[in-house]
Amino acid sequence: MTNPTALFGAALADDPATDARVIEQVLKGDKERFEVLMRRYNQRLFRVARSILREDAEAEDAVQQSYLAAYMSLGQLSDPERFGGWMTRITVREALRRRGRRPGLFLVDGMLDQAPELAPPGPEERIAGLQLRAALESAIDSLPEAYRTVVVMRDVQELSTRETAEALAVSEESVRVRLHRARRALQAAVEERTDVALGEVFGFAGERCDRIAARVLAAIRDMTP
Repeated sequence: MTNPTALFGAALADDPATDARVIEQVLKGDKERFEVLMRRYNQRLFRVARSILREDAEAEDAVQQSYLAAYMSLGQLSDPERFGGWMTRITVREALRRRGRRPGLFLVDGMLDQAPELAPPGPEERIAGLQLRAALESAIDSLPEAYRTVVVMRDVQELSTRETAEALAVSEESVRVRLHRARRALQAAVEERTDVALGEVFGFAGERCDRIAARVLAAIRDMTP
């Protein structure tokens, strides 16, 4: 049986209103419309936070806190149509804060040699799709943070080079270099052993999306109008 909540969430994600229009409605007092924005960007933000924190529950918390921070500063967003990039930068900063680091302290290029060795998958992993995906996720987790975050943003979430550079406050050339090195490391580790697409890793099930949206909306409703 189809989950009614999941259907409702999907409908919100497909809402035809632009980000700017939704933001306008929220700023005029319709707090509930903020859920439209969350449904659109939940998967992207979770994957970005997860690439930094490497822990699902902590990444969820980071995304929720980022949404609350964005909601309270929504009126300060000069270009509402760039909400996605703005929201991604907020999430990156929050994830790094939880790691106890300043945003400007990403690992520099050249750290690839220090990544731990990746163990080859066993026979069962060659058969079971879920286990293969887990192996690929583990390989990504083993990358240095600078490469891990870029490969998740570019290859998993399919952000553009420009969007990735802006979110991480680095040059587009740096993004390209890091992505090339990350892909080379992953190819050596897993590409010959799995046909799992990068877009399938760090799965963002409907339940997780519902949970984040519900918690943030509850906090927003409790705020003084």
